Amino acid sequence: MKNIAIIGAGPAGMMAAIFASKNNNVTIFEKNEKIGKKLFITGKGRCNITNDCEKDLFFDNIVKNKKFLYSAFEYFDNKDIIKLLNENGLTTKVERGGRIFPKSDKSSDVLATLLKILNKNNVKVVLNHNVKNIKKENDKFIIDGEEFDKLVIATGGISYPMTGSTGDGYKFAKSFGHKITKLKASLCGIMLNNPEDSLTGLSLKNVKFRVKKNKKIIFEDIGEMMFSHFGITGPLVLSASCFINDEDKVKLSIDFKPGLDEEKLDARILRDFEENKNKLVVNALYQLLPKAIIPIIVNKSGNQNTVVNQMTKSKRQELVKIIKNYQLDFKSLMDISTGIITQGGIDLRQINPSTLESKLVEGLYFVGEVLDLDAVTGGFNLQIAWSTGALCGKSISEDI
Repeated sequence: MKNIAIIGAGPAGMMAAIFASKNNNVTIFEKNEKIGKKLFITGKGRCNITNDCEKDLFFDNIVKNKKFLYSAFEYFDNKDIIKLLNENGLTTKVERGGRIFPKSDKSSDVLATLLKILNKNNVKVVLNHNVKNIKKENDKFIIDGEEFDKLVIATGGISYPMTGSTGDGYKFAKSFGHKITKLKASLCGIMLNNPEDSLTGLSLKNVKFRVKKNKKIIFEDIGEMMFSHFGITGPLVLSASCFINDEDKVKLSIDFKPGLDEEKLDARILRDFEENKNKLVVNALYQLLPKAIIPIIVNKSGNQNTVVNQMTKSKRQELVKIIKNYQLDFKSLMDISTGIITQGGIDLRQINPSTLESKLVEGLYFVGEVLDLDAVTGGFNLQIAWSTGALCGKSISEDI
């Protein structure tokens, strides 16, 4: 049996440990006081474990380097992680959009199940150990003075540093000659120039959010979003952030009524106007739009002081166009520390996708968020961690 070291007790590190422990002695070094600290806060504390979608749809939601992930997902997919957790006592449920959560809505139950599996597999977990020194001598990895045959780096990215994701894995990778691609926040809010104070806290449902770059649509989806003091956030915005760089000159827009084309929306407005002929336009749209946004849209259309019975067809059409294409002034993505995940990481050209082993250093592996792999919201990023961790562990276990 060989001695395997894993740095990081997040989802990828734990999964690598579980699968590597079949024929080896496995030790996980974790800098925090408990395992899975970032996992604990995912899904607003409920833990969106994975997504119950078919393979093709799963890969449609991977933003970067999806081909690299084929082998890992083929070996251990979204059905496999649920089976593993279910078999070890965790009951799960499927919610809107295929998102899978523990039935209890407690991420702590997911962590308790993983700890149970680790213990059953005799994995040694060393908490409160911030690894400082790593080197390789005579085919052995020396980690803070201890010798190991193989090393797995599963330290995460640099987003949410309070959870221990402080970029240690990038430092270790560089020390072994690995390249790091550009790092940026992903699944984060978007800052706007001159955000409207009156819209802070306004939540929108069933709207279409669109991002254009050089007149080409790079993101478009229907769902939920919210205005904040700095700009916009919410599921649609978080997913859109995956496709934006700060240096991009992008145009953002909202379609408040994606279910109606301009002609049908115009007809709907006409019906509302018929019932409010003697009111100001700003007071005649409460059945159509959220109250907070109405005066802003009406002002943009130049009808802030216009009575309904004074609205011409051209003025009404201008109102329709703004409702269908409400423009937002992009400033930047939120700081990388606020991103749910980090986009960028270990250059995948230097990693074997069939084993997750370094092509530069024999016996060195990288899994999870430290890799240049990421996806949109909905459980897909956690599945990247489960899949890469499992394939890595299996590769180690079979190499005896």
